[in-house]
Amino acid sequence: MLLKRNLTAEPLAPLDMDGTKDVSMKVMLGRTDGAPNFSIRQFRVGPGGFTPRHSHDYEHEVVVLGGSGTVEYDGGEHAIGEGDVLLVSPNKLHQFRADRGTELRFLCLVPVSFDCGKPTPGS
Repeated sequence: MLLKRNLTAEPLAPLDMDGTKDVSMKVMLGRTDGAPNFSIRQFRVGPGGFTPRHSHDYEHEVVVLGGSGTVEYDGGEHAIGEGDVLLVSPNKLHQFRADRGTELRFLCLVPVSFDCGKPTPGS
């Protein structure tokens, strides 16, 4: 069976987490859908908003769908915008921030499990 969802039709839920400001997220496809290896999450970060500054022991890939902002990554800051594709390596401190005046939208691909089978948060 093909599972199909639309990025623009799926409502995102506010992410109520310490260290965030104006972030919404939706798991587009993931563990609960029976995905055996990867989960795709959609994020929206409101103007001037940010995701938590954190690291974890698994990689993730990011595709910027729209807007602009910066990513703090392993001690550096990098401008990001629509069309950019990023690899966030394991154990690297990172945070995404939207520029003021624009919403930052991106997809984030993570493994559905890590560390010998533990479920990845938000997968």
